[in-house]
Amino acid sequence: MACGREEIKDPLLAAFGCTVKACGIPEDYFKILLDGMRKDLSVKRYADFPSLYAYCWQAAGVVGLMMLKIIGSRDKAAQAYAVKLGVAMQLTNILRDIREDLDRGRIYLPLDEMCSFGISESQLANGINDEKFKEFMRFQVRRAMKFYTESLPGIRLIDNRRGRLLVLAMLENYRLILEAVRKNNYDVFNRRAQVSKWKKIAVILKILLRGEYL
Repeated sequence: MACGREEIKDPLLAAFGCTVKACGIPEDYFKILLDGMRKDLSVKRYADFPSLYAYCWQAAGVVGLMMLKIIGSRDKAAQAYAVKLGVAMQLTNILRDIREDLDRGRIYLPLDEMCSFGISESQLANGINDEKFKEFMRFQVRRAMKFYTESLPGIRLIDNRRGRLLVLAMLENYRLILEAVRKNNYDVFNRRAQVSKWKKIAVILKILLRGEYL
């Protein structure tokens, strides 16, 4: 199997290569993504939100741009919204996975904001979910939710209905993870925020019934 000059024997890699070529995904996007993956191997702390945002852009914002190439949009303005959605989803993963990241020796939370809320690394390590931590998490969740809200107008810029449905379903289901964090009283140490299969199905049904953005 081949998609270009070189023969690729592995069918998965061949399909990947064909998709990259057919959709015109720039090579630079993959370089950015790999840079983000390398950070996971070397960077264990982030001093402030700008530095964390830079990581989120490399790890997920650029994935939004890749997906946009596949799903399709002729409007260049859609790119900024795709990045916002990717960053929002990465921030959601970070807030859900605080315990798991700690077990790997990593903290993907802005250290200056932890300090301003009176949160220490030892508090995280000990899983202390006191009022200070809850207030800190409320602030983090609000910011992630803001990224989701700001990404919504970009859905109208996607060329096809199926693509709009897919992206909106992803957005709404990931927002539900943040809602689960809230319902768990921000206890990310002992309870993993999850969205049930039935809730995911219900989200899609609601989107179809409302017809919004479709």
